[in-house]
Amino acid sequence: MFVLPCSTGQRLAASTLRSGTTHQWQALRITSLQHQWSTPIPHARSLQTEATQVSHVPFRKQLKDEAKRKRDAQRLDAVRGNTQDTCKNSNDSSSKKWKLTVGLEVHAQLNTERKLFSDAMTSEDCAPNAHVAVFDLAFPGTQPEFQKATLLPALRAALSLDCEIRQRSQFDRKHYYYQDQPAGYQITQYYSPFAVSGNVHVYDHDGIAPEDGRIVNLAIKQIQMEQDTAKSNLQPPSTTLLDFNRVGHPLIEIITHPQIHHPQTAAACVRKIQSILQAVNAVTKGMELGGLRADVNVSVSPQGSEALGQRTEIKNLNSFKAVEHAITAERDRQIAILESGGSIEGETRGWTLGSTETEKLRGKEGEVDYRYMPDPDIAPLIIGQDLIDHIDRTLPKRPDEIIANLMTVCELTMKDAKSLMSLDNGERLDYFDTVRTMWASEKNDPISAPRLSKIVGNWVLHELGGLLNAANVPFSPTIVPPRSMVSILQNLDAKKITGSTAKKLLAMSFDGDERNVNTIIDQANLGLRHLSREEYIMMAQALLDKDPKKVEQIQKGKQLGKLKFFVGQMMRQGSGTIEAQKAEAVLKELLGLK
Repeated sequence: MFVLPCSTGQRLAASTLRSGTTHQWQALRITSLQHQWSTPIPHARSLQTEATQVSHVPFRKQLKDEAKRKRDAQRLDAVRGNTQDTCKNSNDSSSKKWKLTVGLEVHAQLNTERKLFSDAMTSEDCAPNAHVAVFDLAFPGTQPEFQKATLLPALRAALSLDCEIRQRSQFDRKHYYYQDQPAGYQITQYYSPFAVSGNVHVYDHDGIAPEDGRIVNLAIKQIQMEQDTAKSNLQPPSTTLLDFNRVGHPLIEIITHPQIHHPQTAAACVRKIQSILQAVNAVTKGMELGGLRADVNVSVSPQGSEALGQRTEIKNLNSFKAVEHAITAERDRQIAILESGGSIEGETRGWTLGSTETEKLRGKEGEVDYRYMPDPDIAPLIIGQDLIDHIDRTLPKRPDEIIANLMTVCELTMKDAKSLMSLDNGERLDYFDTVRTMWASEKNDPISAPRLSKIVGNWVLHELGGLLNAANVPFSPTIVPPRSMVSILQNLDAKKITGSTAKKLLAMSFDGDERNVNTIIDQANLGLRHLSREEYIMMAQALLDKDPKKVEQIQKGKQLGKLKFFVGQMMRQGSGTIEAQKAEAVLKELLGLK
């Protein structure tokens, strides 16, 4: 558990020394409040008795009840108008009678060195509570100090999502109490965000549901900057440890309009947003490493109804699979309730991977519950047009542009281009570019750029990827140094080694052999020794004579696939001296095949 290192008096004294009159005023104010608290209140018991006798409904509850009555009336009208339509064909599946609608709230940790309102470092990999400023813990008298550098990745994110940047925005306080929020409120931009009206294009190759066709244009309502909370670590049975390294970490919250109608498409949209943010260096970690979380708002309504159903919110989904499965489970739960004559309650719900149903966490809060108010300690955020223009001009390429370039310039397949984009948070793509550029700058042969790119792409994705999967280790650009990969591929392309020898050299470098590739080839005598045509014929004929049954199957049964068997036999027998194409050509000649 986090233990405060000093008493309240010491904290106040330390905080008031930091900046002068503002904090002195706060110290005086707190002293005044303490004096008021120490003064006995006359007739407290009689006042309390009188209060209990008055039936008083708080104004906040009146607002909530009135809003709920209006929503319920709208939904009742919509259901009555569609009841006959939805019940005409009782053999239809439930999913055909009801329309699913989903909106996303994606929270992404920005790639910054400092926290949003303090100069503490943002590293989470250090010891717990190693990077915590007094403001992060809401010590009395401390004031927020906006760290200007945190705005840069936020602008990159917003511009990459085609948002309009507001040159003037404002920070608000969102009040709620929880153990991971020391101040009792979160600083956010609910009413006046810095970016609005964006969109993201999600295509069929991004994994949207087939029912959505080739493209989904998802509109973004707003993007706001806000603080992250502390990290809670549950210690069974009843202890929770708090790590405040994360509290105050700069976040952006991307809020979309409710325009998604299939769980698979929702997951694809979150995946696409993550890939865009990573491509423009707005975030450092993806969903799988905890740098991105998603909340989903789910509702169902009768097909044909323009009114949306009562929504529920599923919080803190931390994988694409969780997004898809949680929406599916919540959709089915709501449909089952509605078809049995029940009604959906506005709730905040949770999801555990592997579950079959979401679980209620609490009643759904609204704006009134959070008591939003402008933060009086933070001046409006003013963003100059020159800064916006500069960020826009220097924005890195987005995923769709990168994939198009890989397919047109490098002539990679869509599958390979997408794999390079998505693997290892973009590190595999950077490695591919490094190897390709290094080889292109050194090549002394007329190999074309597309052919070079295809060779590099194949080895970076498939050959190196196979070794990574077999060893079950994460990718690192140093696990096979780019210089070693280039040397292996140069020797292979120049026919100085065979494909099997190249794979052997790759495995040796992968396992930690730091010797120069050419040195290994010389010392281990791995260079290709070019055999004469007569030697190829002699080896091939000997193998054919040993297996007349397969020869007959190839010649009479036209089972040409068995030809590969003999090619493999020749390459194993030749121990790195046999070229597969020459071996196949000689075998076809001996078998009378063309």
